[in-house]
Amino acid sequence: MEMKRESYAVVTGASQGLGKAFAESLAKKNINVILISLPNQNLKEVSKEIAEIYHVKTEYYEIDLSVNENIFKLTEWLNRSFDIHILINNAGLGGTMKFVDATSDYINTILQVNIAATSLITHQLLPNLLQQPQSYILNVSSMAAFSPIGFKTVYPASKTFIHSFSRGLYEELKDTNVFVSVVNPGAMKTNSDVCRRIEKQGFLGRLTLLDPDKVARYCIDQLFKRDSVIMVNPFSWLAMKVLPIWITLPLMTNAIKKEIEV
Repeated sequence: MEMKRESYAVVTGASQGLGKAFAESLAKKNINVILISLPNQNLKEVSKEIAEIYHVKTEYYEIDLSVNENIFKLTEWLNRSFDIHILINNAGLGGTMKFVDATSDYINTILQVNIAATSLITHQLLPNLLQQPQSYILNVSSMAAFSPIGFKTVYPASKTFIHSFSRGLYEELKDTNVFVSVVNPGAMKTNSDVCRRIEKQGFLGRLTLLDPDKVARYCIDQLFKRDSVIMVNPFSWLAMKVLPIWITLPLMTNAIKKEIEV
């Protein structure tokens, strides 16, 4: 699917992992990309590399999305400078610890990045998206959206919000040119540290560990096929749906607890 060169896709959390894979998958389809990520994560180099390899136009913007004022500066720049036809809200924060040990800043940052940033960026860019012939929004939720998990607590709750928000927005915009989808992946092979941490969860963790490049390619293909709820690991999703909460809650909590014990 080729798009006009003057139009861009926006990807948040694009310096590594799934976000970078999203940017590369879009570039492979000849779609220009604007990469958004935290400062000091080699975003300039990633942006330049994608432009050179895939021969598309790229822009980048380094920002801390936990600060609302930053979000408004970002979206003002985007709306002023570009036509946006794809928005991928990928940026998100997790973490594993006892809730009693979490700081207020830790809790607030997760809520700000996972919930507030996704909602505000979407809200501020929606008029731009509505002006394009065909636009897409893809929000990255998580398998954790379907079950609470001890020792993560805030993260699954934030992803439940993202799933619900996406489904509601899809229904609201279904008669417009903006198509809204949500993907609920599991843990990603983003780096060696993450892989080691997930493997500490045992067989369950290793079974659900996903490759970011494969997930990104599948998600982009399904997005353009207008799949409103993208499931990249249907077996895990089915288990969540079939098994009662009194089984899944302690099962997943015990797996996560192993990370803390290690």
